[in-house]
Amino acid sequence: MPFFLVRYAYTGDTAGRDQHRAEHKSYLQAAADRGLILGSGPFAAGEDPGAAMIYEAAGRQNVVDAVEGDPFRLHGHVASYDVTEWIPMIGPWAVAAVGGRS
Repeated sequence: MPFFLVRYAYTGDTAGRDQHRAEHKSYLQAAADRGLILGSGPFAAGEDPGAAMIYEAAGRQNVVDAVEGDPFRLHGHVASYDVTEWIPMIGPWAVAAVGGRS
């Protein structure tokens, strides 16, 4: 299945994000429990506010649907996002990406 990199750019509403953080994390954890999200987390202090996620999904629309349902997006805390199909060639996800070939 294809991999996708998702980048969020957050709005400046830190208090709003704090208010909805538990709902957001629960939503993403449920997607991870289903195998849709392989990794997720915020950008480090000193970076522009945002986050990145790695999805493994049958197609881009599955990822867009998940992003569109994220409580942070629904409550207006995501200023923008992008979805990019990604082909990992090295590391633990590489075998899945190239079908077991080296």
